[in-house]
Amino acid sequence: MNKRPVYVTVLGYVLIAAGAIGIAYHFTEFKTTPPSEYLLVLGVRLIAIVGGVFLLRGKDWARWLAIAWIAFHLVISIFHTKEGILVHAVVLVVFCILLFLPAANRYFRARA
Repeated sequence: MNKRPVYVTVLGYVLIAAGAIGIAYHFTEFKTTPPSEYLLVLGVRLIAIVGGVFLLRGKDWARWLAIAWIAFHLVISIFHTKEGILVHAVVLVVFCILLFLPAANRYFRARA
């Protein structure tokens, strides 16, 4: 059985933390945000948590979910600053590289 690579562990916990912190941050906007928008934000944060948890559990689909999650953030950052686009693009590239390194491939395939 293949051990989980450290960088997969780190990415999993980063996603969980990003989701949890995002929920806590946006919770303060609950009364002033339309319910549909708030539910969308909540859903995006929950996707991060689910992706992180299942990355740690070795589910292959979770790495695709993690990549889709950060790609979504890259797309919505287009409507913000150039720095935001750059940061999200770099994070997306890092996610793609780390989640498809040979050790990560072995880890996810061993769990399939």
